[in-house]
Amino acid sequence: MHIRRKLLLPFSLLVACPAFGYSFAADQTTLTLSTVENATPLPNGLTLTVSGAAMQITALRPDVLRVRIGRGGALPEDASWAVLPAARTATSSVQQESNADSVGFSTTALHVTVDRHTATLRVTDLAGHLLQQDYRPVEYHGNSFRLYKQMQPDEHFFGLGDKVGPLDRRGMAFTDWNTDTFGYQESTDPIYKSIPFFISMSGGRAIGVLFDNTWRSSFDFGKELVDAYSFGAPDGPIDYYLFYGPTPKQVVETYAWLTGPSPLPPLWSLGFQQSRYSYESQARVMEIANRLRTDKIPADALYLDIDYQKNNRPFTVDTTRFPDFTGMIDELARKQFHVVAITDLHIAYLPDQGYAPFDTGMAGDHFVKNADGSLYIAEVWPGPAVFPDFTRQQSRAWWGTLYKDFYKEGVAGFWNDMNEPAIFKVATKTMPDTVQHRIDEPGFMSRTATHLEIHNVFGMQNTRGTYEGLLKLKPDQRPFVLTRASYAGGQRYSATWTGDNSSTWNHLRLTTPMLLNLGLSGFGMSGADVGGFAGTPQPDLLTKWIELATFQPIDRDHTAKGTADQEPWVHGPRQEEIRRRYINERYRLMPYLYTLAEEMSRTGVPIVRPLFLEFPAAAPDGHPIDLDAGGEYMFGPDLLIAPSPYPDELDAYDLQLPPGEWFDYWTGDKLDRTGHIISRDAEQPKLPAGAGQPIATPATAAPTPMPLLIKPTLEELPVYVRGGSIVPIQPLVQSTVETPKGPLTLRVYVGENCHGTLYQDDGISFAYRNNAYLRVESTCEIKNGELHIHIGEHQGTFQPWWKEIAVEVYGWRPAAKPTATANGKSLTPSVAKNTVTLTLPDTGKGLDLLLH
Repeated sequence: MHIRRKLLLPFSLLVACPAFGYSFAADQTTLTLSTVENATPLPNGLTLTVSGAAMQITALRPDVLRVRIGRGGALPEDASWAVLPAARTATSSVQQESNADSVGFSTTALHVTVDRHTATLRVTDLAGHLLQQDYRPVEYHGNSFRLYKQMQPDEHFFGLGDKVGPLDRRGMAFTDWNTDTFGYQESTDPIYKSIPFFISMSGGRAIGVLFDNTWRSSFDFGKELVDAYSFGAPDGPIDYYLFYGPTPKQVVETYAWLTGPSPLPPLWSLGFQQSRYSYESQARVMEIANRLRTDKIPADALYLDIDYQKNNRPFTVDTTRFPDFTGMIDELARKQFHVVAITDLHIAYLPDQGYAPFDTGMAGDHFVKNADGSLYIAEVWPGPAVFPDFTRQQSRAWWGTLYKDFYKEGVAGFWNDMNEPAIFKVATKTMPDTVQHRIDEPGFMSRTATHLEIHNVFGMQNTRGTYEGLLKLKPDQRPFVLTRASYAGGQRYSATWTGDNSSTWNHLRLTTPMLLNLGLSGFGMSGADVGGFAGTPQPDLLTKWIELATFQPIDRDHTAKGTADQEPWVHGPRQEEIRRRYINERYRLMPYLYTLAEEMSRTGVPIVRPLFLEFPAAAPDGHPIDLDAGGEYMFGPDLLIAPSPYPDELDAYDLQLPPGEWFDYWTGDKLDRTGHIISRDAEQPKLPAGAGQPIATPATAAPTPMPLLIKPTLEELPVYVRGGSIVPIQPLVQSTVETPKGPLTLRVYVGENCHGTLYQDDGISFAYRNNAYLRVESTCEIKNGELHIHIGEHQGTFQPWWKEIAVEVYGWRPAAKPTATANGKSLTPSVAKNTVTLTLPDTGKGLDLLLH
């Protein structure tokens, strides 16, 4: 949400260094850490004295290093909002390696050296490949500091979470300072989240860097210097982690080991979600719900923005516009809708007026204060407001109790907005730097910190209070929390979205790299406002956005106050039919999507992925293939989504497929990779194929694969399946609560290393932790012209909804009429243009199919 207002920049920002986001006072002392004065070996690394400063380099694992530096001979406090205690205190033994020129050590994965004469750090793998090298010694200017690293000619950078612009960060500079940026554009920085983690790829090898500093930090990837990248902050600790892949997927998994993965979300949160600012009455909410069901547009969630509240006061209900709030929640539940209600963190300042959130917060001393000890009061949506002190564990616990009534009434999820924190009528759009936050938290020293230190973690700790409070209220129900602002590790408590985007074709294009970098940075459960928030989308824009969001983790249609209606049925029957088809397809793919979510909850590997995460060696020279592939990305390991890189253009565009065999998702056709132009009839009444029917002769007879040209149409979003995939599909339902009727379908796309996984559980509780889940592993292989398919026995105790499995085989055709056996019993499969299909009972004991 937003308020339109003129931004007045303070003078200090006008003179700030544009690359770094801060400036140095002329009288600040400079300290260059250039001389190693002393080095002491540790079982897991080294401690050093460098130009009077303390430095410690330790191995948490053979592939994970931690570097800490403190001025005045003392290391900074060993505490973190981001890194889990078990990871932060992990240790791995090392072999000391020192000589006259350097001190260092090795692990079973890395060599670490510090030059005695320059105090520069160098890290290589065991084969000597350079992973990271200090460009020059660390330098302090007063309390501020910056670390410079050599940048290789072929080095590319990904991550940093919520940043706008291309997928690759090379040549760009960024600031981490959570900011309310309604209507941000491609060059806007900073925006809503601060995730100081990035992946570097060079020479086909990947490393991760987590700079754990909550102050207004900044990153420069070759904008200031052509051969160096850098990061730093105006204050706070030098405390960063370096971890080696060598593959980017291994780096992502290690980042999850450090900061925690996203929890397994409730199944309903993966369904289609309808929202706007605002559905302003109970009658309007019910009208939207009924229209979704009448038009048979599958949906699982409806959102309530601030207008359901009395005078915009959090944790209240306007009983004039919502006369039977509890009854509405009950009726929506009967219609299989889940309600997500906004609960902003600004508590209305209403002394002696019976407003319980304020009264109980004051009684418990739970609000932040000014430097003079007075209560900090500022204007937001309800007018004058106060703000919880989320760095206090007892204040977070109090905040969690505020959800008791809503949760008891059946509200399913909660939306923590405006938590940068956003403040109205001030040029900075946030709290003053001098506001005081009391840190009272296990693992931290009890102390008071200014807002400069806490600003970037404020929203994260807000969602932590919400998530932990919901868990306490309903210990066996998975919370759903959606946040706008966060910090590294915030994925442990909430899903997120990309904030107040705009209803433009450019913002549709920006969505993919934003979600990919969020996923790489831990927030695999993320989405963008479908159709755009600011402004009214053109009909075709909304349609193309709904198509794309089908293959993203969170699929929420949301728009701003003052814009036109943005539900799927607007713009007439033709547009609605296309939109419905894609939403239908999302629900058919729900077994696949939920399996991806479960994988994410264990490993940290996101649902949507850049191509290089699955195909790190696709390019002969080791560069990330995404740099050649426009707007393409992976939806899990098996589906490649190929929207136009400029979706408002009508021109044909290149399809860049990674090595291997590929199939058209819509038709099952195996792709002819010889340079055809691919198109679809725009007037087809049924769901179009993504890209498979050639309408032109090959552009060349070259024997090696070439990019294919795709001619875009309104109805078409090209989707491809990787050969060797086994993709689970379910019958169409109108919500995730509805039980599918019919068999589970396993689509087997024959190819190398053919395998697939299916995961199921009850979708809402934590019973899966006690073996109440279902996991099925399947494989396929061609031997002597025969196709062998193995469907594994059921793992876990959860009983699925299906009794039969339909196996659809693509990419294999026998010379004669096919025959089949299942566990030795003869069957007769059916044959269509691209498929061989058979349906058989699933006893849970496993199946071995042989097709001749």
